[in-house]
Amino acid sequence: MPSRGKKYKESIKLVDRQKRYDNIQEVMDLVKSMTTTKFDASVDVAVRLGVDPRHADQMVRGAVVLPHGIGKTVRVVVFAAGEKEKEAREAGADFVGADDLVQKIQEGWLDFDKAIATPDMMGKVGRLGRVLGPRGLMPNPKVGTVTMDVARAIKETKAGRVEFRVERAGIIHAPVGRVSFDSEKLAENMKALMDTLIKLKPATTKGTYVKSVTVSSTMSPGVKMDTSIF
Repeated sequence: MPSRGKKYKESIKLVDRQKRYDNIQEVMDLVKSMTTTKFDASVDVAVRLGVDPRHADQMVRGAVVLPHGIGKTVRVVVFAAGEKEKEAREAGADFVGADDLVQKIQEGWLDFDKAIATPDMMGKVGRLGRVLGPRGLMPNPKVGTVTMDVARAIKETKAGRVEFRVERAGIIHAPVGRVSFDSEKLAENMKALMDTLIKLKPATTKGTYVKSVTVSSTMSPGVKMDTSIF
């Protein structure tokens, strides 16, 4: 696909490869200007942390509600029964159930983006570990998706709640919006993400915590940032 390669090379010329940018909004302007896709590309942040995820006390995992969402409709399923099932439906869950929902997923149905469960349902949901786990869909109390406050969890997830987890190489990848967003909104979303990451710094971490930060859109060159601003 020579045309895409040519556009990519043109995009690279817009970035000073030696520079570490210290203005988030300027970076978002750059990323938007470099995007050549015909669809509304995702804007993503890659943060390399000075942690060793092989040690449990250095695992960085959490979630952040981005102030301007991620520009995507999120389909939410909730494992709940009784009053909590009613609460979930009233809060706008796309699908709610217990044994019936577990069975439906076991039969191959996966037409959803996020799963939430009340704690008493986890015995049943645990049977779906092989299906949901590899897809990052397993409810987890560490990121707030195993909770009795299902209404709040649904509202936050629909509003643009982003979950993240450090990978083996010490890198966290997270979306902060779409290219169609204003640069100011993208910058505010990114700041919310970085503030959350800083708060989650493990007490056992030695040396530099935030080692590098790169922002890019789908198929665009990355823009490196000055980590001292975070």
